[in-house]
Amino acid sequence: MFGYYIVSMFVRVKRSGSGRQKHDYLQIVESRREGASVRQKVIATLGRKDELVADGRLDALVRSLAKFSATVQVVEKIRRDGLQAHTARSWGPALVFGRLWQEQGVPEILQHLAADRRTEFDIERTTFALALQRLCDAGSDLQGSSWVRTVECPGFEGIALQHLYRTVGGFLAEQREALEWELFRRDRDLFSDELDLVFIDTTSTFVWRDEETDLRRRGHSKDRRPDQPQVMLCVAVDAHSWPIGWDIVPGNTGDGKAFVAMIERLRTRFRIRRVTVVADRGMISAATIQLLTEHPKAPYDYILGCRMRRQKEVNEVVLARAGRFRAVADNLEVKEVRVGHRRYVVCRNPIEQTKDALAREAILAKLRDTLAHEGPKAVVGNKGFARFLKVNKGAVSINEQAVEADARLDGKFVLRTSTSLSPEEVARAYKSLWRVERTFRETKSTLEVRPIYHHRDETTIGHIVACFLALRLEVDLQRRLDARGCTASWPDLMRDLAQVQAVDLDLDGERYRLRTDLAGSAFETFAAAGVRPPSVVTHLGPASPPPSPPTAQAEPEM
Repeated sequence: MFGYYIVSMFVRVKRSGSGRQKHDYLQIVESRREGASVRQKVIATLGRKDELVADGRLDALVRSLAKFSATVQVVEKIRRDGLQAHTARSWGPALVFGRLWQEQGVPEILQHLAADRRTEFDIERTTFALALQRLCDAGSDLQGSSWVRTVECPGFEGIALQHLYRTVGGFLAEQREALEWELFRRDRDLFSDELDLVFIDTTSTFVWRDEETDLRRRGHSKDRRPDQPQVMLCVAVDAHSWPIGWDIVPGNTGDGKAFVAMIERLRTRFRIRRVTVVADRGMISAATIQLLTEHPKAPYDYILGCRMRRQKEVNEVVLARAGRFRAVADNLEVKEVRVGHRRYVVCRNPIEQTKDALAREAILAKLRDTLAHEGPKAVVGNKGFARFLKVNKGAVSINEQAVEADARLDGKFVLRTSTSLSPEEVARAYKSLWRVERTFRETKSTLEVRPIYHHRDETTIGHIVACFLALRLEVDLQRRLDARGCTASWPDLMRDLAQVQAVDLDLDGERYRLRTDLAGSAFETFAAAGVRPPSVVTHLGPASPPPSPPTAQAEPEM
């Protein structure tokens, strides 16, 4: 068995002598702990304490030893130079996203919308704080009221919890439609006045509340939380991944109805006349297509994904139609199929086709082995086997027709379109639907829209508006980074930005601000946003005098 020991050293005062001749001596002692026992050993006796102090030898010894201690040297320099550190706040995210916030014109829009409001706080600054919190440290408004104290940003110092509540539940909820329209109009002037493709998708987000309201309703939960009420979100982005509009509908609204609501929003609120709508499977129905194409003033073209198993015409006619595929890329082949006046584009990915075939063969091999060794009872009720089973008069066997039908779907997806685009262009446009899926992924993870903790519908709406303002900032920065070829992940990028801090300190009666180093991808992010990093040292002016101690007040007479 191996023992252990701990060694430490200290200075001890030892009294020695007799009668009036007793004196205090300073000793350097080594203390050694071995197991449960402690032993001390005198390394050196420095001399009488009073004599060491009187002739300055003790101070000289301490200064000599301090040369070998970096900590003591720093403390001594701070004491000698009058250096005093006050605060260290996160600076990088506010600088980068503050620039994007300005360039998107959000401050001017918010100030215009809040012009008639008499508030004792700055609504624009509070709205930016809500959006920035979603990006940096998503949480409740209560958490946000503490978080703003850790951020160096003009206007944040006066933000209180009540200001966040009033901005979310009052201003953002009430001005949501006007804000959405003003942002859309500015974006069209800033980026492009024409829209060619609009990508639309829906999702749900649950609310931490038991009671339902007109907006918060229980429905099909994509969060797998059917016990909680939810709201449905629908977002539209353009071909450049830029969010152009969003809608919030009751949580029991189906995907198809939410899609219809978004289409009507594009027509009425944004006055979009001619555009091609691209949407995923589940949105296509006779009513949806009629809404898109038969509107008297603003018919829309469409590219819609089809449900290959559920749509009879697609499964039995389109996929069964013979024809040669044309290669578009290594992972994409296309062919056109017309059924009456309806136009379909069948797309096939040869790589995924091979993977699907191998996966099915593995399932069939397992199914045959289970039937042979364990009998029919072992496979009945198994969801993985169900689509390949045939039960006839109590006998269970493999359904070869189902196997053949499943093989016809390997690596394929089918699109229905009203456009005159070539099959290759239709396929490419639909594959770009990942842009809106990426938007939702960022909205639900990075921005953490879910869950929502607010009690009232208007605060729920205001919370989601703040989240989409944050989403615009994220998409803007990500596009700039992509253009520069920066491949840093978003969590790493936000971590590097947060490490750029502002440290305020006093020196010789003056206050200075120090900027910490730009680590990792921080410099690349500053460059992408067009922000020049602040100087390493900035003079802020005379140091504030220390607060006077409170004066004692006489107790009132009873």
